[in-house]
Order: sequence, then C-alpha cells, then structure tokens
Amino acid sequence: LIDATRHIIDAEALAKTRKGVRLINCARGGLVDEAALKAALDSGHVAGAAIDVFEEEPATQSPLFGMDQVVATPHLGAATTEAQEKVAVQIAEQMADYLLDGAVSNALNMPSVTAEEAPRLKPYMTLAQQLGSFAGQATRSAIREVTISYEGVCGELNCKPLTAVVLQGLLGPSMEGINMVNAPTIAKDRDIHVREVRTDDAGAFHSRIEVTVTTENQTRSLAGTLFHDRPRLVEIKGIPIDATLGRNMLYITNYDKPGLIGALGSLLGDAGINIATFNLGRAQAGGDAIALLEVDEAPPPAVLAKIQGLEHVILAQAMKF
Repeated sequence: LIDATRHIIDAEALAKTRKGVRLINCARGGLVDEAALKAALDSGHVAGAAIDVFEEEPATQSPLFGMDQVVATPHLGAATTEAQEKVAVQIAEQMADYLLDGAVSNALNMPSVTAEEAPRLKPYMTLAQQLGSFAGQATRSAIREVTISYEGVCGELNCKPLTAVVLQGLLGPSMEGINMVNAPTIAKDRDIHVREVRTDDAGAFHSRIEVTVTTENQTRSLAGTLFHDRPRLVEIKGIPIDATLGRNMLYITNYDKPGLIGALGSLLGDAGINIATFNLGRAQAGGDAIALLEVDEAPPPAVLAKIQGLEHVILAQAMKF
C-alpha cells in the first residue's frame, strides 16, 4: 500500500462498475475505501463483498462488520510467530533452489521453473540468448513481430523462460536494463507481437530453435541447436551454416565469388587481427553467401570499413556475445 494506491477503489471507482458487481479484496487493507464500499452495498449497487484485509489491523471494528452482504475473515497470513518463521524458511528454500538449481517458484513477474525442469532448460537458455542477441544485433529497424519455433525435444519443455531469454537478447542491443524478467513486458509495451510455435519435427536435428524477426522493412530468421549441450548456429537467413559463437564475432554477407576468403584473411592479418574460427554458408553456387568468423579482438571501425569495401561484400558487422 502506497499513497498512490490508497483508496484506489473509492466511491467514484465503484460507481463506474456494473450494478450487481461483487468485490473481493485479499490483497491489502486500504486499497478499498470501506466507507464507500458500505454505501455502495447499502444502495444495492454492489451485490456483495469478501474481505480478509482491512484499513486498520488488527481489525477490531469496521463499517463492513455485521453486513449480510459481506464475508469478512481475519487476516492471519504470517500474523503469528510460527507463521513468520515458516514464511522465512520457505523464502530461503526457494532462493536456494534458484541459486543452486535455477528453479523459480511463485515468482510474480517471470515464468516458474521447477527443480526438475531447470537442468534440462539450462543449455537451451544459453542457445536462446545467443539467438536473440544475434538477431538483435543484426536488426537495424523497428521490430514488429517475433516468432520463436521450438522444434523436436525442446518443444516438449517449458518454453516460457526460453522465450523471455530470446526477447532479452533481442532487445538488449538497443535498450539498457533489459533482462529476462522485464523483456516480455517491454516487448508488449513496444507493440511487438510475440508468437510461440511448437512442433515435433526438427528436421535432421534432435532439437532446434528458430527465431524469425519481422521489421517494418524485412523478415529474417536464424536457427540453432545443441551439440553435446553446446549451442551451435545451423541456419542464418535460410542459409545452412555450422558455427559456434565466441566473444568477438565478424558477420559478413556477400556474393559467392572466388577470392573473398583470401582477401578477407589478408586484410585481417595486415590489421593484426587473428582468426579463431571461419565458417561459411551459401544458398547456391554463385548466389548469396554468409561468413561468420570468431576473432581474438573486435575489428575497429576503420578495419570494418575496409572489409565493407571488399569486392562482393554486401555487409560487414562486428558482434559481441
């Protein structure tokens, strides 16, 4: 109860309700103006009320006591020493479950995860975060819709936490303070339509997550899976690829023409940037292609500009994970 919510249900609010409404307050005493509620009950506008929290507690008197239309029960929650001790133990046990196993119980603002679900979800959480972060860094215009497809085994899991982590990764590059708790709410506030799809068919994979992002300009997708519980990208923009994500990545889209790999390697070598991994994919010979490189240090803007200027390069972008 704060000043802004005290008597939030007052005579004016009650008058706006439909005649015959029934009111239940098990939240906090003082949210409902008891005198206004009594008047509404007397007039017949409110048909009945059930109350177990009161403006003054312990509740020795109230204008609602003795009314036939009111069910009033004592506010006993954690009102005894024994109850307070049990509440404290329960909170401590739930915090321990979260810190040790990742289990989330009775949370008000994030999906619940049982102790049994947490270890199964853990590797998928990493994959979901990476997919969301990649999509977020690659997206340059306002997001309209996000579709997350859970395919194969992962479609049988509790996917709400995975969706929250995808949204965290997706919104994080453009906004500060994003986490898996507030990401779904922020997405809703920004009118981003979020859709979950589950299917048994994961193609050639045991399990697969695909994230499709629709902006005001285009629709793009990427997908990943787990190999021995380690995330791997398996598709970007419909182009097959097999890549892991390190801290510093270089993402390039290009035309599939001879000479690019050598020119790119020489350019990075001249800049003193070592290549850790180099992964390629193409739609078809001579068509659209992608390159995903892990490098030991992030390329500075001047080096990125030189890469962008290479023949056949469409886009060169540095990413961090």
